[in-house]
Amino acid sequence: MRLFLKVRSALKKTLPVLAAAVLSVPLCTPSVCAVEMPEVSAKAAIVINAETGETLFGKNADVRLPMASTTKIMTTILAIEHADLDEQFTVDPDAVRTEGSSMGLRENDKVTLRALCYGMMLPSGNDAANCTAVRVAGSIGAFVELMNKKAKSLGLENTRFVTPSGLDDFTDEHYSTASDMAKLTRYAMSNKTFAEICNARSVKLCFGDPPYDRWLTNTNKLLRTCHGVIGVKTGFTDKAGRCLVSCCERNGSKLICVTLNDRNDWQDHSMLYDKCFPMVSKQVLDAGRKSFDVSIVGSDVDTVKCTAPTVKVSLVKGSEKNVRTVVRLPAFVYATVTKGQQLGTVEYWYNGELIAQSGIFARQNAEYKRTDRDGFLEIIKQKLVSLFA
Repeated sequence: MRLFLKVRSALKKTLPVLAAAVLSVPLCTPSVCAVEMPEVSAKAAIVINAETGETLFGKNADVRLPMASTTKIMTTILAIEHADLDEQFTVDPDAVRTEGSSMGLRENDKVTLRALCYGMMLPSGNDAANCTAVRVAGSIGAFVELMNKKAKSLGLENTRFVTPSGLDDFTDEHYSTASDMAKLTRYAMSNKTFAEICNARSVKLCFGDPPYDRWLTNTNKLLRTCHGVIGVKTGFTDKAGRCLVSCCERNGSKLICVTLNDRNDWQDHSMLYDKCFPMVSKQVLDAGRKSFDVSIVGSDVDTVKCTAPTVKVSLVKGSEKNVRTVVRLPAFVYATVTKGQQLGTVEYWYNGELIAQSGIFARQNAEYKRTDRDGFLEIIKQKLVSLFA
């Protein structure tokens, strides 16, 4: 009994320490664990493969924290998806009155949503975020509802928006996680307009009352200092600290990095990219067969020979064996089929997600075979046309 009590006492002292140690270990795949990962000063951080969503590095990635102006990633993608970007309008007079960073909007200024998107993503204009909200949804409150609805649809289970700008000084209910912000950024970067906007180091815009040309500069200095960086967004408040979301492309692979409350964010992002990129590479995937035969009805031939091109996907090295291939082909097709015509699809699934697909294409022509019945029907058709003419 004494031995049991001693063991229980020792476990009580040891388990909390073990639990803390487990929580501090970077999240990674087995292949990642073979590489020594760096220490980062962020309260929370994550690096994911943009193509598959797979986590390469994580630190407190699911802990809820304020995310400051990285909030504007959601505001910008909603603006791009919900309204005409190039229609000029007059800004809401109340929306331009806000504290913090600004794109320089004033009452009665004429502007477009496209200009507001640049104003949010480059100089991090809180005025641009508020004006976007009113333009898209009619009010800031209605727009925040759109933000949270979109977050839910994207599976951001630990995210809640209270403002379109990320200002969080008066509430603890505006939060996200490094993991959720990476998911959001992965979605946003798939939009060409969003990717183009956040990749701009500077831009010349025309707005005002009356409109005139002016230049805006991007606050994301990783665009100039870190090889391959193509976005995304900076953020800072006293409560959130320095927040940074970035996307980097090297050798055909894209990674997304998020750090929340990180005093050394520029250095940490560069260091994490240098460590994580060697873990991934472009892998060639194929359907597992060089050709397919599809039955055809109404032709001189019984089957049509088809082929599917290979695809290239960025994966953790060695994980291509975990890709599941699904071939979708009809039981048969009707003549006529022309060479190059798509008859089916090959899907590539990884960790339950569709990561790539390619068509299955005919390698030959298969003409329709005319029959005596066709000739008889053609005669009847001609007689009817002649009769009614």
